[in-house]
This record gives sequence, structure tokens and C-alpha cells, in this order.
Amino acid sequence: MRSLRSRLSALWLMLAVSGAATAYLLVESFQQSNDARVARAQDLVTRGCRDIADRYQFFVSGWRGAPVDDSLKQDLIPLVQSALAATPGVEGGIWQTETGSLAYAYPTYEGTGPKTDLPAAELSVIKQINSDAQRSGRPSTTKNAGKSQTLIVHACPLRGPLQNVTAWTMTRAAAAEGPAYTHLLIGLIVLAATLLGSAIWLAWILVSWSRRIGMIETALGEPTDNADLPQLPHTGARELDRLVDAVNDAGHRLSAERMRAAAAERLAAVGRLSATLAHEIRNPIAAMRLKAENALASPDPARKASALEAILQQVARLDALLRDLLAMTQASQPKTRPVELDGFLQATIDSHRELAARHGQALRAIAPSSAQACCFDPAQLQRALDNLILNAIQNTPEGGEIVVAAEIADGRLLFRVTDSGPGIAPGIRDRLFEPFVSTRADGTGLGLAIVREIARAHHGDAQLAPVSTGTSFEISLPWQPS
Repeated sequence: MRSLRSRLSALWLMLAVSGAATAYLLVESFQQSNDARVARAQDLVTRGCRDIADRYQFFVSGWRGAPVDDSLKQDLIPLVQSALAATPGVEGGIWQTETGSLAYAYPTYEGTGPKTDLPAAELSVIKQINSDAQRSGRPSTTKNAGKSQTLIVHACPLRGPLQNVTAWTMTRAAAAEGPAYTHLLIGLIVLAATLLGSAIWLAWILVSWSRRIGMIETALGEPTDNADLPQLPHTGARELDRLVDAVNDAGHRLSAERMRAAAAERLAAVGRLSATLAHEIRNPIAAMRLKAENALASPDPARKASALEAILQQVARLDALLRDLLAMTQASQPKTRPVELDGFLQATIDSHRELAARHGQALRAIAPSSAQACCFDPAQLQRALDNLILNAIQNTPEGGEIVVAAEIADGRLLFRVTDSGPGIAPGIRDRLFEPFVSTRADGTGLGLAIVREIARAHHGDAQLAPVSTGTSFEISLPWQPS
């Protein structure tokens, strides 16, 4: 799927191609306009040269010839002036190969006074074009294109008593003048400004949206105290803010549904436990009733004392059963606070060292090397670890070892209680965390269920970890550094 960056880049590329095509058309249009100006200028010099030739023919009609002197040259100047008076911007004259210029005039010159001197810079071109026209016997034209103008010189042979005489005209077609050149400059400036502005604008949109999307990603990636979606801040972009509002609304609905689901799951668990609980309570009551009836029927004081002890044991069993059941069904929200792991683990195992020593077992703790504290409810986690440690002590033979470890890995805080006992029978592994499932005859079967409830209250889970020998239970919680 294409990203916003690639789509905006493709859009700017299309704008650039469109701008380049438009610029090409503008330049081509200007070039055609310039060519048209050159063509019109060429027509003017051709017509001016023809007018000079016509007036020259009238001037020499019936004339038998005379020497070329200053008087003749002065007579030819008005001829050239009258011929070029109707062709603005055109200068010209009459040229003889042996003598050079016989007459020159620029009647439409826009300077402060009449121009009477031949243009020195173009003199070689004028001489060459007249020589070409005289040698070929027909009109000749030359065009010299420069950066700002095109020089057009035309010459045509003249017939009459004077030998090797030609007429010539010259004009300049400006390339950087006129409406077409102005339109070209305006068009190119507008195109350049449009392309540059669109590039800056699209880059700003891309950077702005990337920054705002990054804000949303950062907010979504921040850890929370529960499994709910975090509250996303508004970005300032109307479209993204609609998405942010939708995500926030979905998070609120998800939180409400999660709470309802948790309550429903707890009630469903209580319902499933009712039948088993009735059986678990009925057996101790029946045993106590039997003991009490036997004690009342027997006159032996020792038998009555034994019956009372048995009844007290059954009462203690019922008390433990009800206490564990209430702990599982009335789990409170964790009260998290920063906890230093090493001290927490040492305090947890200290309360079990004497019991482990009586069973001939070694009990030790392994804390992570990092001294950074983590956030969780120490009272609830200690109760969960107490249940796991007591299970390990009761299932580990004399001389065995129990290890309580904590580590931080892949964004999770892991607690493991591992023993060197015989392990869990395969037939009961899948039901270990179900209520009233126990491997001991004197157990209530609620210890592991309480461990899982505490883990889930912290938005984690508890499971039987795979090990080659013995048993290892693992509590996995989201890692929340203090």
C-alpha cells in the first residue's frame, strides 16, 4: 500500500511535469512570435530595398551618366530618404563596389537628430551583402541572430548607367522586447513560483502529518496502568482529530466492556464453583456431625477429646476454603507503587526459610542485575508468590532446591518459582489453574486459581513454564518502570 509520502511526491511530480510542459509551450510560443517579428522585419527591408531601386530607376531614366562625385552623392541621399520614409526602423543606402557608399539615410531614426553616418559596427556585413548581390545579380539577405536582437541586411542590384551599384537596407528585430517577451517572463515566473510554492506546501503537509501521526504512535505506545487504550491528544488536524476522537471513544467502550466482562467472568466462575463448593463443604460437615454423634454416645473422655480435635481440623479446613474462595471471587484492584525487586524477593522468601529448612530444602532468590524499581502491588504479588512457594515446599523432596527468580525481558516483568520436585502429572497439567483442582489430598485447590487472578488483575497471566526437570510456575506482567 502506498504511503502518504509517495502519494504527495507523485502529486508534486505531476505538477512539475505539467509546469515543464507549460514552460515549453510558452517558450515555443515566444519563439514563434520572435520568428514572426524577424519575418516582418525581413519583409520591411525587402520592401525598402525595392522602393530604393524603383526611385533609383526613375532618377537615372534618360540620364547618360556622370562622374561619381560629391554632387551626385548629395542628389542620391533624398532619394534614399523618400524611399525609406514609410518603413520605420529601416536604414539603408546605395553602394558601389569600387567607391563604397554613394548615399545613406535613416529617416525614421528616433534619436535627437538625423543619422547621417554609416553604422561602423555593421560596415563589414553591409559590404559583404552588397558584394554578394552585385556578383549574383539578384537580391541577397543575411540574418545575424544575437542574444537581444537579430540583424537583418538586404541588398539588391541596381540597373542604370552606373556600374556595380546596389541598394541595401538594414533593420534590427529585438528578441527581448515587446508583449510576447513580457508574457513569457511573467509566465515563467508564475510557473517557477507555483512549482516552488507547491513543493514547499506539500513538504510542509508531509512533515506536519508525519509529526502528528508520530504523536499518535507515541501516545499509543506509552504503557498504561491497565489494558485500556490510552487517551490520545488532539493533533490540530481536523481529519486526524476525527480519527483520534473515534479511537478515544472506542477505548472508553472497550474499557467499559472489559470491566463488564471481568465482572461477568467472575460471576460465571462463582456459578461454576457452586456445585463443587457444596461438595467440598458437605464432606467436612458430615465428618464433624459423625464425630459429634460418636462423642455424645461415648462415655470415654479421651474419645470426646479426639472428636473435638477432628472437628477443629475440619473447621480449619472450611475456614481456609472460604478464605481462599473469597480471595479469588473478591479480588480488589491492585494498588501499584514502585518496588525494589531484590528487597521484595528477599522479604518474600524470608517468611518461608524456616519451613523449607524443616523439610531439608534450600530456598534462594535471584533478582535482575538492574537496580531499577518496578511498579506493582507488592501485597498481592507476595501472596501469589507465597502460594507458589508453599506448593513448591510441599512437593519438593528433602535435599531439593527451590529458586524464586525475577527478570525483565521483552517488555515483561517475569517471576518464576522453580523446584526440583517430581513435576506435574501430564493428565492434570491443563487443569492446574481451575478451582478445586489439587495434587494434594489436604489442599483446597484454590491456590493456583488465586495466583492467576492476581496476575490478571495486573493485566498479566500465570502459567506452567516448560522445564526439563521439576516444576516451574511463571507470573508474567507488563513491565512498568517506576
